[in-house]
Amino acid sequence: MTRQTGEPRAMGTVRLSELKAALRGGTRLLILTHDNPDPDALASAYALMRLVETFDGMSARIGFGGFVGRAENRTMVRELGLPITPTRMVSFEDVDHIALVDTQPGSANNSLPEDREAAIVIDHHPLRDQTRLAPFHDVRAECGATCTILTRYLQAAGIALEGMLATALFYGIQSETQDLGREATEDDIEASLALYPGADRALISRIRYPDLPTAYFRSLHRSLERTRTRGPVVISYLGFLDYPDLVAELADFYLRLRGSLWSFCIGQFQDDVLISIRTSLPDAAAGDLLHRVVGADGSAGGHGMMAGARIPVGELSAEDTRLKSEELVNRFIKELGVEDEAGGGLLDPPVSEGGS
Repeated sequence: MTRQTGEPRAMGTVRLSELKAALRGGTRLLILTHDNPDPDALASAYALMRLVETFDGMSARIGFGGFVGRAENRTMVRELGLPITPTRMVSFEDVDHIALVDTQPGSANNSLPEDREAAIVIDHHPLRDQTRLAPFHDVRAECGATCTILTRYLQAAGIALEGMLATALFYGIQSETQDLGREATEDDIEASLALYPGADRALISRIRYPDLPTAYFRSLHRSLERTRTRGPVVISYLGFLDYPDLVAELADFYLRLRGSLWSFCIGQFQDDVLISIRTSLPDAAAGDLLHRVVGADGSAGGHGMMAGARIPVGELSAEDTRLKSEELVNRFIKELGVEDEAGGGLLDPPVSEGGS
């Protein structure tokens, strides 16, 4: 691993002062994660909430759109007692400022209202133009996890890295970087080492290895029957999803197939087709690749080794949705330059599953 530029404590103090300044003129902050938040987003939002609540006269709450569906993520929320609220239950008129963590304005994967602007943006995805307009933004694409950035702020503020806070941040980094093996830098390692002594290791184990619902095994069985390989690519159509982040969960799973360099999982949740891709190639620019694949059909984003996309299909028939899914798979295969050895479609037509 190459050493990334560290953050001296003096610089952390300066940035902390700038963050405080961005909240002037208000006392109520709403922190939004990306929709269907993962551990990195959940822990980062929790850390920012704890930080902001140390500012004089400030209060903060966490909102999220979509679902917390993956068993590990639901266990994390339950075991740590994370105070998160669905945005459908949030009154945006009752907050003075909005912060985005692990997401950015204009990324189409968060619930920031069109008529509101983010005062704070903290993220580790590539910087977006709209983010530059935020009064305060700290976007470090070189970091493997947003939790790493928030850990620096807590250290600058002198907040103890212990208990539920340290546990959430440590697990967030480990989950996002696959135990520091995916897109991790020295900053992620240093943050992990700072968090580990104060983290609850038994609790982390319970989060990492939760009881799994029947829906997971049903979806896994269905996807295994529909999985195909094209050279170093594993492609799986998941059909109707019980929860949206299942595509990412199974994309991680299929990348473990011996000989594979890429996994591509695609499925439908409500009115959207969702895609998640993974690769073991460190310089693959997966986010850029998936953006080219999706084009104007939807929105896409990600990192070098992982990416996701959302394509609205609410107005399409079931057959047209299947054809669109097959088209997206074929675009991906073409982008990689992998021959379709079997000829014809890569996907079996999905059977009617009643959304389960």
